[in-house]
Amino acid sequence: MKNYDKYKVGYFMPPEDCYDWVKKDHIEKAPYWCSVDLRDGNQALIVPMSLDEKLEFFKYLVSLGFKEIEVGFPAASDTEYEFLRALIDNDLIPDDVTVQVLTQSREHIIDKTFKALEGVKNAVVHLYNSTSKAQREQVFRKERQEIIDIATFGATLVKKYAAKYPQSNFRFEYSPESFTGTEIDFAEEICNAVIDIWEPTPENKVIINLPATVQMSSPHVYASQVEYMSKHLHNRENVIISLHPHNDRGTGVADAELGLLAGGDRIEGTLFGNGERTGNCDIVTLALNMFSHGVDPGLNFENILDVVEKYQKFTDMEVPMRAPYGGQLVFAAFSGSHQDAISKGMKYREDTGEHQWTCPYLPIDPHDIGREYEADVIRINSQSGKGGVAYILEHNFGFDIPKAMREEVGYMIKGISDRNHKELSPREIYNIFEKEYINDFDIIDITDATFRKMSTYKANDGMIVDMHVDIDGEVFEITAAGNGRLNAINNALKKTPYRFDYTLVSYSEHALETSSSANAAAYICIAGRDGQQYWGVGTHSDIILASVNALVSALNRKNKVKHFIK
Repeated sequence: MKNYDKYKVGYFMPPEDCYDWVKKDHIEKAPYWCSVDLRDGNQALIVPMSLDEKLEFFKYLVSLGFKEIEVGFPAASDTEYEFLRALIDNDLIPDDVTVQVLTQSREHIIDKTFKALEGVKNAVVHLYNSTSKAQREQVFRKERQEIIDIATFGATLVKKYAAKYPQSNFRFEYSPESFTGTEIDFAEEICNAVIDIWEPTPENKVIINLPATVQMSSPHVYASQVEYMSKHLHNRENVIISLHPHNDRGTGVADAELGLLAGGDRIEGTLFGNGERTGNCDIVTLALNMFSHGVDPGLNFENILDVVEKYQKFTDMEVPMRAPYGGQLVFAAFSGSHQDAISKGMKYREDTGEHQWTCPYLPIDPHDIGREYEADVIRINSQSGKGGVAYILEHNFGFDIPKAMREEVGYMIKGISDRNHKELSPREIYNIFEKEYINDFDIIDITDATFRKMSTYKANDGMIVDMHVDIDGEVFEITAAGNGRLNAINNALKKTPYRFDYTLVSYSEHALETSSSANAAAYICIAGRDGQQYWGVGTHSDIILASVNALVSALNRKNKVKHFIK
């Protein structure tokens, strides 16, 4: 690519080593969550939400467990002003939920912001001004001290106006906007100047928000910047460090995770990462990543498909099919080796009663977020293998096909998928399996078989069969003996004018745990004179007749390939 040399590092490393976060292997507790779906997320929509949609979305965010929700910039937009007033006037904000509003460092804006908040029980007033080197030089044409003066002027006014509304519980938040492009010593200086004005206490802590307004570095740099700030902020024990990662480099979640390890206490983000440009931190992904490490995220995503549905309804945006946790195909395994490992992992879990989740290829149990194994985990296309097909047939329809049969069935199913260039549903898979293997009476049809034990002492396990068989339209009534049911059937068939040259390779049976009236299944493999093997499956309410049907199905499959000789 051309022109790569016009780009250079635009971020600033801390003046000292800040790598304590590297020593931590995972996040140990959930942060304070603040949803910015209704402000940051909404401003990124092609068609912003209506007042009614915002009210409905607010209620839904509350139901998910959010205790802090940014509702807008009331002084800058009549729609956002009306939305905030509707929440307050209609008493729609639960006592344990705090709304957050944004304001610039201008007195008329701060004045209108507090008027919009009149009567609110709990609110965060979020003051910001841009601090980056690029903004100072190119946009504002101001020196460092002039930028600090803007922040301290606003901080003083916010404190002054809040005192006029003693009935409300106000907390203050400050963002050095474009923090990631700000010299770290300057970010420290301006944040501490604001903290000193607000004088936080244990009962009324201050929020210092460190936004990755534009991602300019790899996540480890952001983490080191956060750690430096955490170590150098005044009155740190009474300061909540908030993180607001955007996603320009595609690492919004990584920035958030490493930032929390580095001292962050709070996350601002949106469901599925909606926001300006490439979006915000994806709170669904971040929260469920914690969940996968045994940490209660404090948000309720037990029905993730409902979250997806509501998000798409409110935003008119789509959750990508492979988006973590919520995507339609995120738990889908098309690869044969993956399907086999998942199937065996689930079987191991059933057999051992293991509580800890260790199933291969699945970071969490799909059931824990309202997903289903059968619908989500095993998906069959031309890339699938024997394990996936076997899993579908067993878990959806009760057929535990023998291991020796799985390869043949798997290749047949994936071949059909390949030729048709489509994914096969569980029902389509079963229909193909049934048509090919189950109760095939096309050429040979044993219409009746009655068994009785042989009475000779030399063969006390022997059986005699009285059998009616229709072969290619000819009906025969035959009695034959054998050392078991199938051997008796074999011997009876050989008494017909047709030459049945095959040997029995394997036989198995099991009860069917489905709603089908056929509650037993039998599997038989026979081999022809050339060694070619043929499988048949029989079902019947009587396991003896199920085995007869399996043998007949195997014979018919053999004879459709190479017709028997009369």
